[in-house]
Amino acid sequence: MAKKSSIEKNERRKKLTARFAAKRKTLRAVMQSTTATAEQKQAAQSALQKLPRNSAKDRVRHRCSMTGRSRGNLREFGLSRMVFREMALSGLIPGVRKASW
Repeated sequence: MAKKSSIEKNERRKKLTARFAAKRKTLRAVMQSTTATAEQKQAAQSALQKLPRNSAKDRVRHRCSMTGRSRGNLREFGLSRMVFREMALSGLIPGVRKASW
């Protein structure tokens, strides 16, 4: 089980990311635009740098929804490898069963 503070910090990052997503998208579009002037691109870059660091989606960590574990996650299920295995073996995940051949 991960520390509560780590899980809560990641939740705050998710909220910030969602709040600033539109603003970041427009600023990035200006920076990558071929029609924008150098001054507009510079202004967009400085505005992007002034946004909170934790509002970048790269700072959000994929964590297990059950335990909060940050490593060994299966994104499709949102679970860590150990929790996924336990739930799959006990039949709690529909459509998933142990392979045998």
